[in-house]
Amino acid sequence: MEHKHLSLDIKASGEGLIEGYGAIFDAIDQGGDIIAPGAFAASLVSGRRVKMLKQHDPDQVIGVWDEVAEDGRGLRVKGHMLLTTDRGREAFEEVKATAVDGLSIGYRTVDAGRTGKARLIKKAELWEVSLVTFPMQELARVDGFKAADAFEEFKTGNSALLKRWMEESLREAGFTNTEAKAASAAAANKIGAMREAGTGLDDLAQMMRQKLNITKE
Repeated sequence: MEHKHLSLDIKASGEGLIEGYGAIFDAIDQGGDIIAPGAFAASLVSGRRVKMLKQHDPDQVIGVWDEVAEDGRGLRVKGHMLLTTDRGREAFEEVKATAVDGLSIGYRTVDAGRTGKARLIKKAELWEVSLVTFPMQELARVDGFKAADAFEEFKTGNSALLKRWMEESLREAGFTNTEAKAASAAAANKIGAMREAGTGLDDLAQMMRQKLNITKE
């Protein structure tokens, strides 16, 4: 995910309450995406519970979002952290100490268009809002849901998002910038050949969704 969340000003209180913005509307991120106002409206009334996670890890539920709503600025969230659990207490201490000060959303794009060179996300299913060390401001921080979007974009001929996601994943795994760029370019070329041949992409997309815990409805 990218900088739809700005360098979020999370507010925390002694009772484990936190609030902030998970996404900012009409702000282009480094991946060339813009989230349109109203993009989450349908998802928010669907009844799906938006999870509070740490670092987009489904095994690290650290609290509950009590309010998730769109306002004039973006996607506003308010919730409470589970201070009766070790994970919740630890995460809250990190927030209070400003060691963790970012929010990032996990979502699936439903409808998107173009505005200039940017991709305009018109409708998206919101799955979770995570506390993260580095908010999505840099496309260097692409979560699993955005990675799946990147792959779908690649299938249409746009490789930029997928290459950036692969580069960051490799850097996080300990590769140097040079090694990450070379490896991601080679992988993108290989997948590009699969796309041109018309073979294997659907199976690869399904595998990515399973690995990234994404359900496509």
